[in-house]
Amino acid sequence: MANVMDTLRARGFVKQTVFEEELYEKLGKESVPFYIGFDPTADSLHVGHFMQLIAMHHMQKAGHKPIILIGGGTAMVGDPSGRTDMRSMMTKETIRHNVECFKQQMSRFVDFEGENAAVIVDNGDWLLDLNYIDFLREIGAHFSVNRMLTAECFKQRLDRGLSFLEFNYMLMQAYDFLVLYRKYGCQLELGGDDQWSNILAGANLIRIKEQKPAFAMTFTLLTTSDGKKMGKTAKGAVWLDENKTTPYEFYQYWRNTADEDVEKCMKLLTFLPLEQIEELCAHKDERINKAKEVLAYELTKEVHGEEKANIAQRQAQAAFGGGAAELLTKEVSDVATVVDAMVAAGIAKSKGEARRLIEQGGVSVDETKVTDANMAIPANEFVLHKGKKVHVKIVVK
Repeated sequence: MANVMDTLRARGFVKQTVFEEELYEKLGKESVPFYIGFDPTADSLHVGHFMQLIAMHHMQKAGHKPIILIGGGTAMVGDPSGRTDMRSMMTKETIRHNVECFKQQMSRFVDFEGENAAVIVDNGDWLLDLNYIDFLREIGAHFSVNRMLTAECFKQRLDRGLSFLEFNYMLMQAYDFLVLYRKYGCQLELGGDDQWSNILAGANLIRIKEQKPAFAMTFTLLTTSDGKKMGKTAKGAVWLDENKTTPYEFYQYWRNTADEDVEKCMKLLTFLPLEQIEELCAHKDERINKAKEVLAYELTKEVHGEEKANIAQRQAQAAFGGGAAELLTKEVSDVATVVDAMVAAGIAKSKGEARRLIEQGGVSVDETKVTDANMAIPANEFVLHKGKKVHVKIVVK
């Protein structure tokens, strides 16, 4: 069995581990059940989640069993990690809906059949009916408040106020790991490096309660070279749901990756061989644009399928013409319909001309042909296509 830790290290995933030599040996000689948790705070996964799914794919391909933990219970509390304020409380109905959306999206990336088939579990199944006194006696007794307050996920909240509700989150996540160990033999928790304190707490709890080995591994966060989290645009998060972020917008996001971030993104988010990635990224001049096109295409194909990736690529090539890295952008205001936007951006001289172009089938918004002359603008930022040669990014102010 190839050691997946070598793969994860080579591609830049691994940030922190505990009992590293013991974990490396175990991953190299046996199938290790592992889990990654996802709190259903929205009805779609986003780019940050996608990196976790890629890691899960590498682990499963190497023979390890994925356990996908959907936080139907912990979402009722809210993770304080990386937050300067308290998350808004969600209803049980909203959480239930988001859990179902996650399950559908994840089934496209992880194999749920075969010897080490992935399983999806919801921690609401055991957290929502907990007896609080029993939980405090069994779990809370093993946590030091002094030590918890030194955790990064809590420190940044102390000045503004940390609710006791959120303070329970670490105990709940640690308890998840213990439950999964007892039920599935789960020995390893993976996650972003902002989860290090929570993940380590779970591994320690298993070693205390069960007197058995348990491990933690965190991944580098998906950030730009200047330290900002990737996956954000003027419209908000870059979602995997095409109804929130179209395949064209998804393609464009990665096509416009900064030169210095291309190689890192290729290693973390695609399955291209490292040798090919090094070759594509060997040049830091205008030839890096080829690598950006490959990055955008590979990720769009992975998320939306080959057919939609091909469409997005053709649209982008038509829009870019000679290969410019950015679309022509027009800022407009006081527009309610696509016709208004066409006139305001100078794509049509009048509303009458704009309507005729639409009736003739010559106008598209992102990937959708406009058939209704009264169509409202779809968002505050979109790409408007007129025929095969005019492609303008519209930004509504």
